[in-house]
Amino acid sequence: MSPETAHTQDTVDATHGFEPERRARALVEALPYIRRFRGAVVVVKYGGHAMTDPELASSFARDVVLVRAVGLHPVVVHGGGPQIGEHLARMGKESEFRDGLRVTDAETLEVARMVLVGKVGRDIVSAVNASGGAALGLSGEDGRLVTAVPRDPALGFVGDVASVDPSVIERLVAEQIIPVVSSIGADAGGQAYNINADTMAAALAGALGAAKVVYLTDVPGLLADPADPSSLVSRASVTEVEAMIDSAAVSGGMIPKAQACVDAVRRGAGSAHMLDGRIPHAVLLELFTDAGIGTMITNGAAGASKETREDQP
Repeated sequence: MSPETAHTQDTVDATHGFEPERRARALVEALPYIRRFRGAVVVVKYGGHAMTDPELASSFARDVVLVRAVGLHPVVVHGGGPQIGEHLARMGKESEFRDGLRVTDAETLEVARMVLVGKVGRDIVSAVNASGGAALGLSGEDGRLVTAVPRDPALGFVGDVASVDPSVIERLVAEQIIPVVSSIGADAGGQAYNINADTMAAALAGALGAAKVVYLTDVPGLLADPADPSSLVSRASVTEVEAMIDSAAVSGGMIPKAQACVDAVRRGAGSAHMLDGRIPHAVLLELFTDAGIGTMITNGAAGASKETREDQP
């Protein structure tokens, strides 16, 4: 176990505990949420440290299987920027970024498709299946799931989501299969584009009418003060988050994730959740406990704690 994982595990142990009484209370606490959201779609954007740490990756796969087993329908969306960068570096090709986005020429696009669909996606599918689930990998190109448009000619084959046809995902969900979606889309003519995974998760969550979309990050959640990890915002409205972005209270790499949460809710998702994926079982702790561990973003009134959230059973 890495020191960082050990630290976060200690945090969970200290706050939740694992003795029999606490385990029983956790199950009792989870039951109303399981009843309330049984049959609902939950989109999980998977990335960051949770993806690259083997123990966290294994834990994530088991958690996804558990979410499906209790009657919810998880849909996993993933990127793989570090993996793409490593492969390009082995080829002797230097990555160029503009405003946080990788400039994607034809060669880089082929590497992205190969890494995301052929490697990262397959690894997630394998881990979920090995944990007792039934997962199937696909990309936005499959079944015309995601129609893309180019974002900026200067970025090459970097795309935005123009439209989503969720029928292929809906068919998989109806068969109790866990879709694992790579963040590649194609335009009407079949040209592929690399799409930011946060953006794709928001678009899919809206099109599927997901009850929740969960973003695993490498920070505790949305922070009122980026320099103070204890300033976690437990709950915020989309208008509050938009104001934080406009005022630069949210900055750097958190901007696209915060914006993706806003977009997901604006598109029709019930709520968006920003979690620390370095904490084992983060998804379960957020979905099935009263207090949760991250930030929940909704269309509702701001300023309330998660204990008084609108979707509490």
